[in-house]
Amino acid sequence: MEQPPGWYARESSTGSPLPRTSGPHKVKLHLRPDGGFRFAVVSDTHSKPHPATHERLSELRPDVILHAGDIGDLSVLEELSRVAPVHAVRGNIDAQVSHVPDQILVELMRGDVMRFRILLLHIAVYGPKLRAEVARVAVKERVTLVVCGHSHLPFIGRDRGLGIFNPGSIGPRRFQLPIVLGAIDIAPDGARLRHIDCETGQVWQPPLR
Repeated sequence: MEQPPGWYARESSTGSPLPRTSGPHKVKLHLRPDGGFRFAVVSDTHSKPHPATHERLSELRPDVILHAGDIGDLSVLEELSRVAPVHAVRGNIDAQVSHVPDQILVELMRGDVMRFRILLLHIAVYGPKLRAEVARVAVKERVTLVVCGHSHLPFIGRDRGLGIFNPGSIGPRRFQLPIVLGAIDIAPDGARLRHIDCETGQVWQPPLR
C-alpha cells in the first residue's frame, strides 16, 4: 500500500516489546510565511477513534497531525491523513516494524533557523514527572516540549525545564476519562497548548476539585 505524504509510522494492532533505539527519527517542518504553525495531536486510538474525530480535526485545520502511539489498525492513519500529513510513533500495543520509529524529533524551522523542537513518543512520564531516560534524550536534543500518550489522561505540565503535553485519548473511553485531542499553536511569541473535547468540540478544562 502506498504511504501518504508525511507518514513515518504504520502500525497493526499486534503488540510487541519496545526495542532499544539509537535516537529519535528526525522530521524537519517549516513555519508558515506568517510565522505560525498548528499541530493537532492525538493518541491512543486503539483502532477505534471517536466518530467525531474527522470533524474535530477539520475544524482545527492543522498543518500537521501528530499521533503519540497506540494507534492500532493502519486504517486509523489513513483516515487522519485525509485532513493533514501525519507523523506517528509506535505505542506499546503496536507491532514493531522496521520503518516505524519509537520516537520522533520534530524540528520546526524558519528558513535555516530552528525555532521549536518537539520530542514525540508514547511513554514519557511517571505520574507528572518525566522518566529519567526520556529527560536525558530531551535535554540532549534540546527540545522545548515532550509530547506523549499512554495514560489516556490529558495533561499539560513542566518538569526539569521541559514542557510536557499529553493530548489524552480519542479512542474508546477508559474509566471516566474524557475523550479529547490536543492542539499546539506556534506563534512568533511562543506556543499555546490546549485540549479539545472530541464529543462537543469545545475547549476542555479539567474539572475543579
